[in-house]
Amino acid sequence: MDPPAAKRCRGCPAGPEKVDAGAGAARGRGRPEALLDLSAKRVAESWAFEQVEERFSRVPEPVQKRIVFWSFPRSEREICMYSSLGCQSPEGEQDPRVPFTRGLHLLQSGAVDRVLQVGFHLSGSVRDPGGPPEADHLYHVSISFDRCKITSVSCGCDNRDLFYCAHVVALSLYRIRHARQVELRLPISETLSQMDRDQLQKLVQYLISAHHTEVLPTAQRLADEILLLGSEINLLHGAPDPTAGAGIEDANCWHLDEEQIREQVKQLLSTGGYYGASRQLRSMFGKVREMLRMRDSNGARMLILMTEQFLQDPRLALWRQQGAGMTDKCRQLWDELGALWVCVILSPHCKPEERAGWLQLLSAWDKLDVCPLEEGNYSFEGPSLQPASVPSPGAEEEEAVVTVTGSRHTVLSRALQAGELHWNDSHLQGILASDAFGPSLTGSSGGDKPTFDSQGHPLWLGEPFPTACARVDTLRAHGYPRKALRLAGAIVNTLRLQQRHQLDSYKQQKKELLQKGFTCITNTEGWVGHPLDPIGCLCRALLEACRLEEETLSLYPDTGAEKGKVAYQHVAVPGSPGESYLALALEVALLGLGQQRALPEGLYAQDKVVRNEEQLLALIEDVELDDRLVQVLRKQAALLLEGGPFSGFGEVLFRESVPMHTCARYLFTALLPHDADLAYRLALRAMRLPVLETALPAGEPRPDTLDSVLGHRFPRWFILGHLETRQCELASTMLTAAKGDPKWLHTVLGSIQQNIHSPALLFKLAQDACRTAAPATAPPDSTLLGIALELGLQVMRMTLNTMTWRRREMVRWLVSCATEIGPQALMSIMQNWYSLFTPVEAATIVAVTGTTHATLLRLQLDTARREELWACARTLALQCAMKDPQNCALPALTLCEKNHAAFEAAYQIVLDAAAGGLGHAHLFTVARYMEHRGLPLRAYKLATLALAQLSIAFNQDGHPAVNDVLWACSLSHSLGRHELSAIVPLIIRSVHCAPMLSDILHRWTLSAPGSGPLGARRAAKPLGADRAPLCQLLDAAVAAYVTTSHSRLTHISPRHYGDFIEFLGKARETFLLAPDGRLRFAQFLGGLKQTYKGKKKLMLLVRERFG
Repeated sequence: MDPPAAKRCRGCPAGPEKVDAGAGAARGRGRPEALLDLSAKRVAESWAFEQVEERFSRVPEPVQKRIVFWSFPRSEREICMYSSLGCQSPEGEQDPRVPFTRGLHLLQSGAVDRVLQVGFHLSGSVRDPGGPPEADHLYHVSISFDRCKITSVSCGCDNRDLFYCAHVVALSLYRIRHARQVELRLPISETLSQMDRDQLQKLVQYLISAHHTEVLPTAQRLADEILLLGSEINLLHGAPDPTAGAGIEDANCWHLDEEQIREQVKQLLSTGGYYGASRQLRSMFGKVREMLRMRDSNGARMLILMTEQFLQDPRLALWRQQGAGMTDKCRQLWDELGALWVCVILSPHCKPEERAGWLQLLSAWDKLDVCPLEEGNYSFEGPSLQPASVPSPGAEEEEAVVTVTGSRHTVLSRALQAGELHWNDSHLQGILASDAFGPSLTGSSGGDKPTFDSQGHPLWLGEPFPTACARVDTLRAHGYPRKALRLAGAIVNTLRLQQRHQLDSYKQQKKELLQKGFTCITNTEGWVGHPLDPIGCLCRALLEACRLEEETLSLYPDTGAEKGKVAYQHVAVPGSPGESYLALALEVALLGLGQQRALPEGLYAQDKVVRNEEQLLALIEDVELDDRLVQVLRKQAALLLEGGPFSGFGEVLFRESVPMHTCARYLFTALLPHDADLAYRLALRAMRLPVLETALPAGEPRPDTLDSVLGHRFPRWFILGHLETRQCELASTMLTAAKGDPKWLHTVLGSIQQNIHSPALLFKLAQDACRTAAPATAPPDSTLLGIALELGLQVMRMTLNTMTWRRREMVRWLVSCATEIGPQALMSIMQNWYSLFTPVEAATIVAVTGTTHATLLRLQLDTARREELWACARTLALQCAMKDPQNCALPALTLCEKNHAAFEAAYQIVLDAAAGGLGHAHLFTVARYMEHRGLPLRAYKLATLALAQLSIAFNQDGHPAVNDVLWACSLSHSLGRHELSAIVPLIIRSVHCAPMLSDILHRWTLSAPGSGPLGARRAAKPLGADRAPLCQLLDAAVAAYVTTSHSRLTHISPRHYGDFIEFLGKARETFLLAPDGRLRFAQFLGGLKQTYKGKKKLMLLVRERFG
């Protein structure tokens, strides 16, 4: 770090100025402080020491010493603020990465030594223990300060970081905790003024001797300038004194390393995709808020530096060029940046020239192309807080969609707009000044707008609600918590008045609105998800007043142990008997969450609505409900149900309004133990998701695609899937709570069937209900099980024609659920399978799973009931086989094996289907099954039917049915000569592949027909290939070889000559099976040689092989 710069010149004191000292008296704790110390404290906080010297011609040395003594910062919180980011570390006080923590440990270990205060300059040595292999390091630290602020620091460790190093922290804490042990001297210029010429010369020479390598060149240069008449140094009065404090015109602010802030923010933004970087940047924003709360001018300085780096982020230009949106993390950081600038610009105590400078910067940044735009269709000139009215029921829906007109609006535009606001309104000043502000103090409650309600409580009307809440946030941010609470109370009073007017207005037009069935939105912009987060600002201000927190935790927010759950207590609202800030916070949160509002445009804006809603619910979920808060819940829940178009729980809804599922789930859970009827009515009302409801006339089919449901003029619902999930969670919560109560269970079921349109979510609900209804350690709830089954049946009907990939899982679960209920439910789904399952699902899953050994054991049926279930399953299988014989015939045969009549019926279905075009592959499969069951004649029958449909071309020796044909031939051969004779014509008609025919012929000549295990009749000896019935097959094989040879030779290439010679070798083997085979083969070769004599090389190979 750079050494502290000289602050001002010291010489003869200037003449006095007529300035009021302004020193006040304060009462200390314990023993009263001396008047000198009380005065010196006030002067040290507010006056530069130069101002003291100019005001008084002579300041006694004891007075100077006390002013110098009290000029050092007195609060460890301020040192902590400049030596930690304020982020909670998991290691707590043991985390060595936090400079404040390290400095505290160094102080406690006695590492600070040789501390000396000379005027407004503190110096000392800090010994930092190294690791085991390293020696201790001794660092020299110097600190300059003025008016209770550290203005510059220097340390030998040269650690470049955002804030003070641990050694500066150790020295500062030593000075605060052991102030009276520190050796104190007046500024060095005061000491020098007491020396004569010889003493001054001796001092200079000794100083040069002690530090000749560092100061000798500088000393010689200064001596040359002093000896030179007319030099600049001789024209100035006095000389610089780095220990004399700041001058009157010098800025009075804490030391902040601007370059390090720039570098740190730039580095963090370059790794913005990582969670740690976003967390650190948020911690820096938190540091800005901490500085604002301490009314430290560095808060705005730090924010300016961060904004400059944010705008220089190279990703902004890239995203703009590509037309891509920012990442969510980056967008959230920009939102926080914009909100902080609103707090800075709205500062109630800043100077006009400061605000003008900030606005000039914001205006320049706002015009940059890379400055991100604000997402969502939120207006900048929104409606003011005032009693509202319901729009005419005949108003067009288009009027409800609010569009932001005018120029582009960036995330900084709201801060620019805040520059037009002020704090000098007399009514606003009255609200902020006193808890007892009322009509009696003003003498009037009239005017253009009411300023007090009927109870005399102040109102704040005429300003948009988000803007009014931004004022509350600003007051909190700048360290005015009481004023923030007063304004928050006035805003709550105004919201209540507005709510009453809305209810009265709705009652006048309720009949017309209910007849219409829907409404245009009356709240033109939502408060939840708004860029200024008005509901969150108001809630946090009210909850902060009620928070129970140990003082030790608030001193060092980043070094304490991990915090537990926040505890709150009721704090009375002054002037409002029976009211508490805690109850107001809950009321405000419910007002905001229950507001009927249109979903904003844009993915991020919609995601922010969801995130903001969850944050608000997390805030109020931390509040432990007592009787007073339960009364607030009940009252607000009732008002929300009666709120008409102003409430998201009202009877009429705008089709594009944000659903209330998440809020309703909280209210349902909280109200259920106290008022179950109200809890269910509220949750059932919130189950609606109107954007998915079509406005088609009765009788028209419902469109399947979402695009047809959402009109082109409405924004895309990017978060629709998330909202449907929340709707499902609300329904699941109600089902679980209603267990054991048939009335509410059936009511909830009706709401689910009416409002939930996603099969996947309905299936999840069914599964949850089944698990809840049948726990492992308790008897099942039959009503809830029936509801689970009903939901499952609805899913089956919805997905019957869409066939999602989860259908098999759904079908299996439905069977298990029906099994839990009993055999009647299981038989019911079997009997009504047409509307629930495909034939394949019914035959292969429902019928099979419903009759497994495990299912029968689970049902514990007697013999008669078991046979009834089996009969139902067999009937189901036969029906499926008739409807889809191709896929269900074999499962039906398998299921009917133990019942002769059913088995015969299934077999007949297969035979009928064969005539109707059942494929050869399925017929062969069933035929093999028949053979496996010991029914060879039926297998033979099916095999012949399959062969009749089969056709294998001359070049299809790899046909998938080859093995089936060979099996059929083996089966017929094993049965006897008669079956073999019958199948030969079928083989000749279906198979034209020469090698395959040859293979069949060879197999049949190896043994006598009927000699296999299935044969009933036995022949004396194997059949000859030249005798019937094989002679026909031999002729067919020879003809196939001749035809195939000519076909292959037509387009043969030299690389296939070898394969062709091998093919002729197999042909000769077949020819030789005939008596005149040798002659016929020779004639065949002769014909080839004559026909294809042009293929000389090939014919040469033929002669070499066959002569």
